[in-house]
Amino acid sequence: MLALVAASAASAQQQFIPPGGSQYNPPLPPPPAVPKIEVPVIPKMDAPPAPPRVQGLQRGSFGDRIGKCLDDAAAAGLGPTERAAYSRSCANQ
Repeated sequence: MLALVAASAASAQQQFIPPGGSQYNPPLPPPPAVPKIEVPVIPKMDAPPAPPRVQGLQRGSFGDRIGKCLDDAAAAGLGPTERAAYSRSCANQ
């Protein structure tokens, strides 16, 4: 009787393995999440149009640009006359 109880306990611990499968196969991954679908906002006919957003070019002052251009020219190894010509053309761009 003890052998019969041990055999039934061992068979109760086994999982169902489909035909052609193996107990060493990993479980299947969960299904992917459902994508969220958002409806676009529809503009109203009587609403005023939004003004265009223009962002100006951030050039800085002329003195700052000249200083940066002179530093760049000196770093490039230009002489004093070449630096002056370079900085004039560089700052006016």
